[in-house]
Formats: sequence, C-alpha cells, structure tokens
Amino acid sequence: MNRKDVESKISTIIEPISQDMNFELVDLEYVKEGPYNYLRIFIDKANGVSIDDCQNFSKKASEAIDKNDPIDQNYFLEVSSPGIDRPFKKDKDFKMALNKEVEVSLYKPINNSKDYIGELEDFNEELIVLNVGDESIKINRKDIAKINIAIKF
Repeated sequence: MNRKDVESKISTIIEPISQDMNFELVDLEYVKEGPYNYLRIFIDKANGVSIDDCQNFSKKASEAIDKNDPIDQNYFLEVSSPGIDRPFKKDKDFKMALNKEVEVSLYKPINNSKDYIGELEDFNEELIVLNVGDESIKINRKDIAKINIAIKF
C-alpha cells in the first residue's frame, strides 16, 4: 500500500475517535525517515492540546489502528499539536485567517520574491488575495509552498 493510501485509511479509522474526543484531526502523515517509518497525527482543539490529550488520543488511535491493521510495516506513532505556526491545509484554516496577517512561502517568485507577509483579504479554491502594504497580490494556491499565521515576537 502506498503512502497516500495508508494516510487515507488511517484518517478514516481515526476521524471518529477525534470527533468523539472533541479534537480536530488537523493532519496526518506516514513517512520514512532513514530506516524508520513514522505515523504522525496532528490534533487540535479550541484551547490547545496538552500532553495528556496527546497520550489519551494516541492510546485510542493505536488500538483502532492495530485492530484494522492497515500498515504492514513497523512504525512509530507520534501524536502532537500542529503548533502555533501550523501550515494551512484546509479551507477552514484559510477562513479563520481572513483579515489576519499570514506568512506565505512560494515555490517560485512573484515580483522577485518567494516570501510574503500580509493580511489575507480573500481566498477561493484557486487563489488567495494578500494585502501587502498598499497592494493586493493574487497568488495561485498551487504555487504556495507554505502558508500560516504570521508569528510576531
């Protein structure tokens, strides 16, 4: 089974668990790093997740995954918060960031730059509109390497 198939199968297995525990399943990835395989699950909730939340979710997810056994290799299971600078994955991430400052990294430059910080004015399935200074920039979503809320120190 390829990586995407494993991720899809795991998502189907653990989505009900995340709903029952009042977590948002933000993302998951099944990756090989060196000789090891990792299944990383990222969960969140309104006030953030604690270590205990991750531990409790990990236990229930592990039981459900083992019961269905979709992964035929040894792997390490990691459950964590996506972090404050989590990349946007779904439309709801873009929606919650409307009129907020975001950081955008591009695969290829627009106006000689691959990195922008600006206010997210609008978005749809194909593009985002970013207010940078006095100018609005339209960026195709397929050209975005990463977008997240801008972190200010």
